[in-house]
Amino acid sequence: MRMRGYTYDQIKVGLGGKFSKTITEADIHSFGAITGDFNPAHMDEDYMHKSRLGQKMQGRIAHGMLVAGLFSTLVGEYVPGKGALYLSQTCIFKKPVKIGDTITAVSEVVEKMDKNRVRIKTQCFNQHGELVTDGEAIATAATREEDVI
Repeated sequence: MRMRGYTYDQIKVGLGGKFSKTITEADIHSFGAITGDFNPAHMDEDYMHKSRLGQKMQGRIAHGMLVAGLFSTLVGEYVPGKGALYLSQTCIFKKPVKIGDTITAVSEVVEKMDKNRVRIKTQCFNQHGELVTDGEAIATAATREEDVI
């Protein structure tokens, strides 16, 4: 994991980051406990096996925002990294994520904007290379080297 950041002047279009995480049962329960989202689509295997949604999904699915939360790691730990402030994030949920799926979160700076802001393409792929979450972030980058070391 990257332990420093980039200043706005160091960031170039095309710079990005990537990391992977396997979604676990504990992740689902922890996210539900933190957010209060105990929707049976995430929590109740019996419900999902009996429901039309669950039959289509073939069991429980991870919270979409749990998966999208991986974008926070990209912004806060990779690019811009230390000293960054997250301003916005869009998400399009393309495919469900199941317990045991290994998700690779990928980012790429696509634009440097005014006020030390950067536009970042953010995507998550499953272990089969399928796009599961697509989005875009805007973040501010630090302006001083001592804020990113």
